[in-house]
Amino acid sequence: MKFNFDRDAMIKEVSIAQEIITNKSPISILSNILLIAKDNSLTIKASDTAVNFITKIPVDIIEEGSTTIYCDKFMSILSSSPSGEIEFTQEDIKVVIKPTAKKIKFQLKSIASEKFADIPESNSIPFFEVSAKDLKQMIQQTIFSVSEDSNRFFMTGVYFTKKDEKFVMVSTDSRRLSYSEKEIASEMNFPSAIVPTKILRCILKNASDEGNILLAIVDNLIFVKFGNYEFSSKLIDGQFPNYQKVIPENQLHKFQVNKDDLEAALKRIEIMIDKKVGRIVFKIAPGTLNISSPESEIGTADEEIPCRYDGEEISIALNNRYVSEPLKTIENENVVFEFTEVTKAVTMRTEPAEYFFHIIMPMNLIN
Repeated sequence: MKFNFDRDAMIKEVSIAQEIITNKSPISILSNILLIAKDNSLTIKASDTAVNFITKIPVDIIEEGSTTIYCDKFMSILSSSPSGEIEFTQEDIKVVIKPTAKKIKFQLKSIASEKFADIPESNSIPFFEVSAKDLKQMIQQTIFSVSEDSNRFFMTGVYFTKKDEKFVMVSTDSRRLSYSEKEIASEMNFPSAIVPTKILRCILKNASDEGNILLAIVDNLIFVKFGNYEFSSKLIDGQFPNYQKVIPENQLHKFQVNKDDLEAALKRIEIMIDKKVGRIVFKIAPGTLNISSPESEIGTADEEIPCRYDGEEISIALNNRYVSEPLKTIENENVVFEFTEVTKAVTMRTEPAEYFFHIIMPMNLIN
């Protein structure tokens, strides 16, 4: 196998492959990428057995063939080489890489392509289209609420489902829940599924905000296509909790604050928060919201910001992270908190109301 390629174009593709693979050792096939030179294009494949990546780039092929090479070292070679053309030649079990602009030659040992893991093909799979901007926004609105507890594996991904012909994404760690929905133009046809966060982070990092992304969920797999990239991943096997049971149908009270005011105040209060507990207290009164950190060994802090509220004075204890993380994804000027009792679920949403909301379970006011 022999071909020439542009160094900058290759770096872009191999860097994505590097995100996928498991760098265990140079002799492990899971640390290698598969290269297939055929029909004037180079197919690059990477896999960690759970998440897979495929892309194609144009190259000048002198001799067709295929092999696998250690991704980490290949990336280091590319990064250290100057921009321009690089020659790639396979000789027996060795690969020779020569940047044409430098009198230098790298040799890498390869592993036969036959030993590379089979990657599922997406031929004849029914895809549906979602706006790239909408999909990325939905992921951002939900991915932070997944559980980090491996014993609750069925909560460690984002739930994809349909509701009244709307595309819905839900995540929860049992103390909070994030919900996002969108109407999409194309016809959806997929079973509900729990999608691992790794492939979702690949979408966030590599997909443009322009155009559409193709999705398909079949045979315990999810396929994602955009640009010249194709990702696939195993789904999380398990029963996602009945999230609709924890969404309050009606909340009796609400207060509204400016998003920037709240975000800035939380950053200052966070300085004095007990990181192990993460508790903050909202003291709501007509016209004002007082935010405080409970007394600790290092001290305390409180700040008052304006709010729209006309009910009785009340205090609610919440996890600071559960409030600050959703705020980072909100672009609206105002945020609304809805509640019925201080011990029951609090709904956090935007004003005007959008297609997403967050449910937060309060903490005890006293340690």
